[in-house]
Amino acid sequence: MGEKAFKLLGTVAAMGAGLLARQVVTRGWRLVMATDPPDNPEDPDTEWREAVAWAVSSGAVIAIARLFATRKTTQYYAKSTGRLPADADAAG
Repeated sequence: MGEKAFKLLGTVAAMGAGLLARQVVTRGWRLVMATDPPDNPEDPDTEWREAVAWAVSSGAVIAIARLFATRKTTQYYAKSTGRLPADADAAG
């Protein structure tokens, strides 16, 4: 696997993980809060408590999912080539 393929795979993996995480956190919000998450947390009509809760929960879940995907991509590259990529943080 070349460096360009690694970067492409890492980007796709991070984007996919982010999209999946967004779906998971949205479903979790609906389950816990019994309402839909705010469409636009920046909207002045959205309560601060709800906006902050959504920002914290969605941000954390999405960031962790992207981190997991990027690390797995880097591990795959290292296992395939026997070395870490020159720019491992470029995967996502």
